[in-house]
Amino acid sequence: MLSVIIPTEGVEQTAVATLAALVPGAAAGIIREVLLVDGTRNGVIERVADVAGCRFIGFEGSSQGAALAAGALQARSPWLMFLPAGAVLETGWIEETTQFIQAVATSGRDRAAVFRYARSPYADTGFRVRAVARKLVGPLGDQGLLIARDHYDRIGGYPPQARRSEARLLRRLGRSSRTMLRSRIVMVG
Repeated sequence: MLSVIIPTEGVEQTAVATLAALVPGAAAGIIREVLLVDGTRNGVIERVADVAGCRFIGFEGSSQGAALAAGALQARSPWLMFLPAGAVLETGWIEETTQFIQAVATSGRDRAAVFRYARSPYADTGFRVRAVARKLVGPLGDQGLLIARDHYDRIGGYPPQARRSEARLLRRLGRSSRTMLRSRIVMVG
């Protein structure tokens, strides 16, 4: 039912942390496939994908938008979940994600969801510019995105060549068609 797309930037540790957090979702049957998208050509992520049983997607370009668009293009499920490498979903995300998908299906309204951001207890405690930005402009790309494929396609998806493509897509969704899930996402690494 769900394809998870993770742009990796060639870093093994953050990709593995995110994959480990997804294991319960795969065991529960909510995750159909995981796509690790990488453009660095260093071979590290290709090996991680092979060991973890994921699909590896290589792409041309260096932008985050190009990675996300390449992953979405190859995904085979009716629902897409975009997660940055290093994102760890906390307990409860499986039930809430399933409920959200069912609610959208029965309502007939296009909706997308982002996870509630939680700072890692090990994060730097300096000035929190991103926290201020979240309050002013809404969710950022590091909060993940859960969206039906047909809704993603109708709004144009991630623009591959645009700067800050994640912010552009979230802005196109608007507040009225975006839900903030209770489940939290913590960035590690």
